[in-house]
Formats: sequence, C-alpha cells, structure tokens
Amino acid sequence: MHTSRSIAVLGAISAAAVLTACGSMSMAPAFNQSSLPPTIQVPAGNKVAMETVGMGDITYECRDKANTPGATEWVFVGPDAKLMDRSGKQVGKYYGPPATWESMDGSKLTATQLAVAPSGATSLPFQLVKANPAVGSGAMTGVTYIQRVALQGGVAPAAVPCTPATKGQRQVVKYQADYIFYKAS
Repeated sequence: MHTSRSIAVLGAISAAAVLTACGSMSMAPAFNQSSLPPTIQVPAGNKVAMETVGMGDITYECRDKANTPGATEWVFVGPDAKLMDRSGKQVGKYYGPPATWESMDGSKLTATQLAVAPSGATSLPFQLVKANPAVGSGAMTGVTYIQRVALQGGVAPAAVPCTPATKGQRQVVKYQADYIFYKAS
C-alpha cells in the first residue's frame, strides 16, 4: 500500500507541475508592439506568422570611410545565423549578402529595410523590413514584414582598431536577435 500511495502522490505532483508549466506558457509574442519604437512597429493588418531566434555571426570589414579621405571604419558585410523556433529547433537560416531568410522547407526571401531604431550601445538596432515575394513554396510564402527585436551583441568590433594599415581585414562578432515574421491578416 505504501508504494502505491507514493506513486499516487508523485503522479499528483507531476500533474500539478505540468499544469503550472502549461499555465505559464504564452502563445503571445515575446514582446509588445506598443513598447517598441513607432518606426519599427508593424503596420495594422498583419499578424505574427512565425517567431524565431537568430543566433550566429555578423562579419565586418575594415574599409575606407565614405566621403572622408584617409579615414577607415568597420563596415557591415553580412550575417550568418541559424533561425530557431521557441523550443530551440532549427527552422531556418539567415545569411547574406543580400540579407536572406530561408526556411528549412527551402522557401526563402529577401527584404527592403524600412526603418531602424537604437536598441542599446552594445547591440544591433531594432529593424523593420518589408519582405519581397518569397522564392519557393513554404513557410516564407506570404510573409509581408520581418521585425528584428530582443537584440544581443552584433555591433562592429570595438577592441580591434580599423586603420589604413588594417584595411581589408575582417572581424566576426557573435549576436542574437528575435526575427518575427508577419503575414497579412
């Protein structure tokens, strides 16, 4: 009897833990549109179709600074990141140039940047892009906008100087960002 009672108690505890975990899960986006800068808020008439977490690298190259003879600066070359769903499963990749979001089903798209807004001194800016029509059929089909939020890292290297003597050198920095894909409602 003692063993069956222990099993029953453990079962009840396990069930309570599962219900508590389910009750704390939210299907809502991990952010609130109204808390974001107005310039990167997605226009009305669009709804979240997919939420991903991009984790990877941003490459920068030391180049001449535009319209400033003799000066150099780190210039964004392109991303290379895995796109993961909220459970940690890879659902796609993000790479460039040009900036391309590709689903594991083979559908992919590029986009036109509409706006950026500061997200912090050590992170890439928030971003809103308007999707170009997708190539292939799948998850990227019908995507209207992509929003980059919840940023960590990715800014040009500060510890490595970009000088005329180091022109052409590349540096890779780690970053993470949420990419939220929208479709027309």
